[in-house]
Amino acid sequence: MLMTGLLLAVSVAGTQVVSADSADAYVKEIEAWRAARQERLKSPSGWLSLVGLDWLKPGVNTIGSGKGNDIVIAKAPPRLGSIEWNKDTVRLTLNDGSGAQIDGKTSEGAELLGDDHEKPTIVSFGTVSFYRINRGDKVGLRIKDSEAETRSKFLGLDYFPVDPGWRVEAKWVPFDPPQSLGIPNVLGVIEQMPVPGKAVFEHDGKTLELMPVLEAEGATELFYIIADRTSGKQTYGAARFIYSDMPRDGKVVIDFNKAYNPPCAFTPFATCPIAPPENRLSVAIEAGEKKYRGGHD
Repeated sequence: MLMTGLLLAVSVAGTQVVSADSADAYVKEIEAWRAARQERLKSPSGWLSLVGLDWLKPGVNTIGSGKGNDIVIAKAPPRLGSIEWNKDTVRLTLNDGSGAQIDGKTSEGAELLGDDHEKPTIVSFGTVSFYRINRGDKVGLRIKDSEAETRSKFLGLDYFPVDPGWRVEAKWVPFDPPQSLGIPNVLGVIEQMPVPGKAVFEHDGKTLELMPVLEAEGATELFYIIADRTSGKQTYGAARFIYSDMPRDGKVVIDFNKAYNPPCAFTPFATCPIAPPENRLSVAIEAGEKKYRGGHD
């Protein structure tokens, strides 16, 4: 089903007439969303700029471009400084003349806040930057370079045609109390995430269910990590992501035309979640973003 020329839209309540103008407006909405998605991906600090991921060892870790360092970053000074990981504290000390900045300011050092904070501490020098990430009991440095080849040689995104049949209005079944769902990632770490309920909908006579998670306390959107019969073939194998607004009046709208690839589709240095068994659908969702042509899956 293509959106162009669409005159009818089917809902649970029945069939409603949709004008050609409304159909065109929907196509434009999805196209604008996809254009904005690509621009974020291509930004100097976007996922295409990711060039490295190094895990810290407990104690002192030296950093620089010199081969004797514990963490070697090609564009860094020979001896940038050191990072000490002591239990929950990760502290950076910069060497004199490193030329690096911490959160845009010249400093001798600072405690590195991780990506579990709203604003992780950013260390930058030239076109390169890094920040701390926490994954289970592991602590690492995510390294980005605005001149990365993955960014300069980006091939663009490919999509299925916009299909209004994959913009679904699902019944919302709340969990009281909320449940938790084990979300595995590519490192083999399983994170328990809160699940406030499930979305139940029908497509081509099949009843389907998805369990969205809340990414953080106070989240204002539902986050779906999904796989389907296109996964590993037409679409990225590990998962695709979708966000939706919170439920309203016992319903939630999930637009699969906005399904998109995780960062791992573009770089081997990301630590993406994988679709849990509960969100592996038995149908082919031929909507949203396709597998990246320049990817490694």
